[in-house]
Formats: sequence, structure tokens, C-alpha cells
Amino acid sequence: MEIGKKIKRLRQEKYLTQDELASRCELSKGFISQVERDLTSPSIANLGDILEGLGTNLKDFFSDDGEEKIVFDENDAFEVIDSKLKYKVEWIIPNAQKNQMEPILLTIEEGGRYKEEIAHDGQEFGYILEGEINIHLGDKIFKAKKGESFYYSSGKNHYLSNCGKGIAKVLWVSNPPSF
Repeated sequence: MEIGKKIKRLRQEKYLTQDELASRCELSKGFISQVERDLTSPSIANLGDILEGLGTNLKDFFSDDGEEKIVFDENDAFEVIDSKLKYKVEWIIPNAQKNQMEPILLTIEEGGRYKEEIAHDGQEFGYILEGEINIHLGDKIFKAKKGESFYYSSGKNHYLSNCGKGIAKVLWVSNPPSF
């Protein structure tokens, strides 16, 4: 990690000059300049002071290693197949459980169903890409087909089943992550 470049970027994002940052953390402008050009390494104490002057801390500074990934492809996906219940679930966004919502791609074979999810806080949304499904929500059943979508609060036990001929494919999103 190039600490100096990251400090410089943070300083510029805050519209601070090297002189202003140096004043905030009681260091010299020359020292800030050398740190930003990676000509010297600050002590932990000095780095902590610099980061405090920039409105951040050591933990946050080092946990953000790079740019956030925005676009994902099939190589990023992780899948699980349940041959007993006849479904395949693909986590299409890696590590989505750390986010506020978790999308999956669910493929259910004819006569198959997804496992029952226990009631929890949150909401769920789905869009049927192919086939027909039943949405089992508590003791009620709702039918949806290709091109239709569903949305519900997750406060009751729920699952999806394939009620049509051929496979059913659903883009299913849970907030908060629960899959």
C-alpha cells in the first residue's frame, strides 16, 4: 500500500493544503510533503495524528484497500446445488452478506422448491426471469410467472416453489442479507 499517495488523495479530497494539514496535526509542511511522496514513513503516532487531521482513523484508512468493485461476472459467482429439493442458488455478488441487500439467482427444476426461510426482519424482492413459481408466505400462496415480480416483508416463514413446466429462474433480493 502506498501510504503517501493515499494520504495525499485524502488531503486533496478535503481541499486542504499541506500547510493546513501540517498545522492540524502539529507537524511540519516538509514532513507532510515527504510522507505524501513516500520519501519517509511516519511513526504510528504521527500517522494517527495525520489521519485525525484528515477526519479518519487507522482502522478505516487501512480497511479501504482500493476501489469498490462495481461490475461482477460469472467468475465472481458462487453456487450451491441441492439435488434433493431440486434447486441451484448462485450468489452473484461475492460477499454480499456484508452489504444491505443480497441478490441471488435461483434456478428451480420442475417440481422443485427452495428451502424454507424462517421469519426475519426485512423485505424481499424477486423478478421471475423464466417459468412460473409459487411464493409461499406463511399460510398463503401467491403465483407469479415470467416477467412478473414480487415484494414482501419477511416477517413470516417463506419459500419459493416451481409450479410450472420446465425450470423456473428468479432474481431474488433480500434486505438485510439472509440467504
